[in-house]
Amino acid sequence: MQGNFSIRSALLILLLAVVSYFYGLDSRFAPKNGDEYPYMHIARLTADSGHWLPLQSEMDGLKNTKPPLLFWQGIASTSWASHWTLWNLRWPNLLYTGLTAFCLFLAVRRFSAQTKTGILAALVWLAFFSSYRYGRPFLTDPAEVFFLTLPFMGLLYWGKAAFDSRLLFPVFAALCFGLALLAKSFAYIVPATFALTLCYWRWREWSLSKFTTRDLLKLVLIVIVALGVFAIWFLLDPSPEAIWREFVLGENAGKFQARSSNYLFDLFRGGDSVWMLILTTLANAGLFIAVLVNTLWQCWRERRFLSIEENLLLLLIAAFLIVFSLPSQRSGRYLLPVMPAFAALIALHWQRLSFWGFRFALVLQLIILGALTWVGFNLQAENPIWHYSLWHWILMAISVTCALLGLIKTPWCKSLTLAVCFLSYCALNSSLAPLEGALGRYDARTIAAVQEKAVWIPCDYRAKDEEYRLLLPGAQLHGYPSQQANDISGLLGQYPLVAVQTPLNSSIEEKLAACPSCNIIGRRMEMRARQTPQEIEAILKGHIGEYLFVNEYLIAGPAIVPSVEPGNELSSGLLKDACR
Repeated sequence: MQGNFSIRSALLILLLAVVSYFYGLDSRFAPKNGDEYPYMHIARLTADSGHWLPLQSEMDGLKNTKPPLLFWQGIASTSWASHWTLWNLRWPNLLYTGLTAFCLFLAVRRFSAQTKTGILAALVWLAFFSSYRYGRPFLTDPAEVFFLTLPFMGLLYWGKAAFDSRLLFPVFAALCFGLALLAKSFAYIVPATFALTLCYWRWREWSLSKFTTRDLLKLVLIVIVALGVFAIWFLLDPSPEAIWREFVLGENAGKFQARSSNYLFDLFRGGDSVWMLILTTLANAGLFIAVLVNTLWQCWRERRFLSIEENLLLLLIAAFLIVFSLPSQRSGRYLLPVMPAFAALIALHWQRLSFWGFRFALVLQLIILGALTWVGFNLQAENPIWHYSLWHWILMAISVTCALLGLIKTPWCKSLTLAVCFLSYCALNSSLAPLEGALGRYDARTIAAVQEKAVWIPCDYRAKDEEYRLLLPGAQLHGYPSQQANDISGLLGQYPLVAVQTPLNSSIEEKLAACPSCNIIGRRMEMRARQTPQEIEAILKGHIGEYLFVNEYLIAGPAIVPSVEPGNELSSGLLKDACR
């Protein structure tokens, strides 16, 4: 139950982690959540308005969906949308993720008195798939995680000085919580304050009288100041009633409504049950899920001998889990702020953890790497234009070799499990790298041909046109349902300039035979999303190119469509914009 983890190994894996987080940061295919598109839309329109507030959006009921801190961040990082790239939108969130990892390292190193343990805690948290998926894209989560966890890391770092502080630490915690509320939601003050209450109470050895006399007023101050920081939004926005209606009542209070039949039924059964919340919270660890389960089992077995710092970490997790089991909409994403605590526990128990959890992770990694290798070989064999560089295959070979060595060499098992996590993330991005080049983008001639012209593009998610805005800058984009993307004759009869999609092995010329006046402006390859179960089954049988990727053509046809003003699609005789 040992497993060597030297400083040299730690530094090498840290370098690998940094490379994996920066690699593909500006990729359209980076693991992310679809919320990135609406957030980009709101940030861009707000920047175009020339004012920080009110937030702007063309999407019905989706304007004040989140507090303004993320959108202000996007406006600043893109210089008021004048440098509109995924890199500029995402790098501040990557900075938040890096700061969270660094503060976790400082806190764990301080109370454990072990530099290796501190580095290990930071690396384990970065290895969690939730940290990688939500910690880089243009989402609210990186700032939320950083500001919510910072006060608790402060408690672990300063210890008695922080708990006994009458003003300095409470104000520090209040400002951190306030910024977290301004980034995500005022509702986070409940689990944050509850967790802080349990930590203070535990520090006072569960003495209610000591807690009441020494700490209660601090917590009241923290809540008041934190909510005061959040109230800046109401004070600065010229339409506070819209915030109340759309954000407070719609976005937050609506999460307590029954999802199906009744509240109690949803609590214990169905996709929004408390059991699903626990499972999805554990699944945030990604490939480390078995290691996390092993760690929690170790904590339970050693519960009488846990240090006070380990108790505080567990109380933080328990507080968030209890509070977020109350809304009828339950998601492991709400528990992202406790994932650094999980990582710290894994690091503290690292030497005593059994190898089965790490071997389980290595097997999962081999399955993923094997699947990526198989898909890559098939794509390159089926499509001569799909080409990987030699470095891609070297990366795949190194990743598979390291995973196999981890299974064979017991002393290397734990360290290689951590390293192959980051190698897997690099392999995932490298596998889709051909689409980031000329193969997956329109050329300069196509972009020039559509300047200031109305172009209709397929949409399978709200604000999906924000992605096409990166592919066709300067075009006026409108969306149609993506299910119609292969109905070429129907689309050409309705739209004068439209993006259509065909299977990789089909010929577009045959379908354009009945339209001699149609002209292909440009083409590229795209990856499809939201396949049907039958299509997924066909992909698993080897029909990868046919169902996973498509050719996309930008075609000018004979249709004549009146000019479209945002929000007036129906009055112009068109269906409502599918991207809205």
